[in-house]
Amino acid sequence: MTRTCFAAVILLVSAISARAEEIGSVSTVFKMLGPNDKIVVEAFDDPKVDGVTCYLSRAKRGGIKGGLGVAEDTSDASLACRQTGPISFRQPFKDGEVVFQKDTSLLFKTMQVVRFLDKKRDVLVYLVYSDRVIEGSPKNSVSAVAIQKNWGP
Repeated sequence: MTRTCFAAVILLVSAISARAEEIGSVSTVFKMLGPNDKIVVEAFDDPKVDGVTCYLSRAKRGGIKGGLGVAEDTSDASLACRQTGPISFRQPFKDGEVVFQKDTSLLFKTMQVVRFLDKKRDVLVYLVYSDRVIEGSPKNSVSAVAIQKNWGP
């Protein structure tokens, strides 16, 4: 029963958040065994807002643990979101809603991007941060996208 509930929650969270496409990566630390530590750049489109793409750079641990997928990645990340087409809202959303989520350790640690709407300034604000079940991290990055009424290439 517990496994079924856990699996359902995982499926629900993965269905809600966007899928990332790896754009590229650079090695930062050489590892004799296993892959090198690196910084990965990924892109994802906002699942509820057409015309917005976010670019996330994040640290990824290598070595034997990283190669096996059991290393804990650091909370270092940077975020840049841009208007890539006419902005339209597919469906209503709540401020602070998760747009993208990535596990950064085998258990209990995630990096997530949440979205806010600054109605006064007509701007979408995206925030990336890392959290754990017990403690979070103050490391974060923010990006804003002005909603252009008459957007054109």
